Amino acid sequence: MLEEKNDNLQDADGNVEYVPQDVVLTEVQEVTETPENLNVTELSPEELADDTLVLEDVNESAINAIENVNAEESEDETLKDRHEIPMLNYETLSMDELVAELEKLVEVEKVMSVKDHVEEIKSAFLSKYNHFIEEKKDEYIAENPESTEDFHYHMPLKSKFDQLYSLFRDKKNTHFKSLQTNLKSNLETRLTIVEELKELINPQENIKDTLKTFNELRERWKNAGSIPKDKYNHVWNNYHFHVENFYDYLHLDREARDLDFKHNLELKQKIVARVEELVQEVDVNKAFRELQDLHKIWKEDIGPVSRDHREEIWNKFSDLTKQMHDKREALYEKQRGNEVENLASKKDIIAQIEVLAQEKVAVHTQWQGQIEKVEALRSAFFAAGKVPSEVNEETWAAFKTAVRNFNTFKNSFYKDIKKEQQDNLNKKMELVAKAKALQESEDFTATTPVMKQIQEEWKLVGHVPRKYSDKIWKEFKEACNHYFDKLKAQKSEVNEEEVEAFDKKKTYLETLREFQLTGEHKTDLDAIKLHIETWKNFGKVPFTRRHIEGKFNKILDALFEKLSLSKKDTEMMRFSNRMDQLSSMDDTRKLENEKIFLMRKIEEVRSEIFQLENNIQFFANAKKDNPMVLEVKKNIERHKESMDMWKEKLKQVRSIKQE
Repeated sequence: MLEEKNDNLQDADGNVEYVPQDVVLTEVQEVTETPENLNVTELSPEELADDTLVLEDVNESAINAIENVNAEESEDETLKDRHEIPMLNYETLSMDELVAELEKLVEVEKVMSVKDHVEEIKSAFLSKYNHFIEEKKDEYIAENPESTEDFHYHMPLKSKFDQLYSLFRDKKNTHFKSLQTNLKSNLETRLTIVEELKELINPQENIKDTLKTFNELRERWKNAGSIPKDKYNHVWNNYHFHVENFYDYLHLDREARDLDFKHNLELKQKIVARVEELVQEVDVNKAFRELQDLHKIWKEDIGPVSRDHREEIWNKFSDLTKQMHDKREALYEKQRGNEVENLASKKDIIAQIEVLAQEKVAVHTQWQGQIEKVEALRSAFFAAGKVPSEVNEETWAAFKTAVRNFNTFKNSFYKDIKKEQQDNLNKKMELVAKAKALQESEDFTATTPVMKQIQEEWKLVGHVPRKYSDKIWKEFKEACNHYFDKLKAQKSEVNEEEVEAFDKKKTYLETLREFQLTGEHKTDLDAIKLHIETWKNFGKVPFTRRHIEGKFNKILDALFEKLSLSKKDTEMMRFSNRMDQLSSMDDTRKLENEKIFLMRKIEEVRSEIFQLENNIQFFANAKKDNPMVLEVKKNIERHKESMDMWKEKLKQVRSIKQE
């Protein structure tokens, strides 16, 4: 009996019942063996494992690999679907693309079918995110070397990733909890069936009743469900062992037994024929997955064949399995070769970044070129593909170090610019203090040259940090305006000509209030221009009565709004009118202040455009239709339009001064 059991071990991982699943045993011959002389010793897990794995050739590793996968998928049937979901090269995707892929995968109902995909996405995303945060932190430290505050950076995309991964983890835990409960219950059911099979070998029982019980046990076994993968082979083999003992005990009639052997042989020959086709299949991975399914059918659904064919059919199946296994290993070897090539490419990219991290660059425009080069190399690195797993961490660390060294080098340059701007801020603060100290002076003869000198010194000082620019300019302008307004008031003499001009403008203002647009755009625009020209021809008004100019401008504003001019045209007409008023009053100081203000605004907008263009570098891998990227680009265009208007105003002021 033990010898027969061992001879049938290649079928012990098949359903060794001697009849098909739908055949019910009803005929038996006389029992010739008794329980006392029948070997029904149960195999220990160690014996079963050893016997199952005893193969005569190198096919053993291929068979074992397939059995392990089948045991895993038998435990959790949702794992089978993982082969139907393509595993992308997630390292080449941007963080936005990775989150989009994760969002699609967490919606999959069979959570374990995407487990490996999700973990690959997690690894790729966190690598890119941590690298991004390290760069941001380096920039923060470079810009704020004396800051004692901890670095914090909020990234909405990271929050979304965390939410999606948390949802996946919760679904996975729920699935595991439910699965473990079922696995434990199913295992207990199958072990109970095995115990009941052992008890069937009893000559004191009625054979017909015993057969009925046996068929019921087979049906219960068929519907018992999945069990833990580490118990799979042991439980199945133990079950087969006791089924064989039961058949040997019964000694079924040869005719029924031979028919069953023939049926099983035909099924196994069909499997062998299919595997011969799979060996020629171009898609090796797809063919190997089908081979795994065929092994599971061979093991669980098909019974044994006669001794004459048993070894032959098994050896054919085993040899073909080895061929498929070798083909897959060859495919893996080719993939490993590609990974080695990818490693060489990535090492070359790292070397190029290391060179850029040492090239001395002295001006901002050159640094922009260097930054673009590094961004291109960064994109090439992520697109290069996987490298051998044993050097993956080492390669990634070398890449991060190279980029960090470049950023440190770059930040050092801009740190020097920051220091220069801080020095400029200190100089301008000193000038503000001087202007404020003199703004109440009544000694106009002595103070006026000093105030003018302060203004000249202000022009010579360069840029200050952007966050202080508006505030310090406002303080300086108010101090200077306060003094020169007092000076102007002291010099102003109300004469008859200015009073007459005021009276004319006051009367004309009433007429202008009654003016109505015709609805004809060109006619109305020409009429407004005529009103402006008429107003200018009235001449200057007394200094103390210049408020009438504001009333005139207010009426013009209302007319411009009704005229539906473009925002730029309206602004330029208002500006031209205001500059004409300043020019007519010979107020060179205010014209000079206006010029300084316009130059400062141009520099501010230029700086803002530079900052936005620098920021967009962080989205080099993002899609063109990314909302954030589109918004930044729109913002850049708005700033460029604004700069054009400021330049046009400056050109107009300069033309007035030349006249």
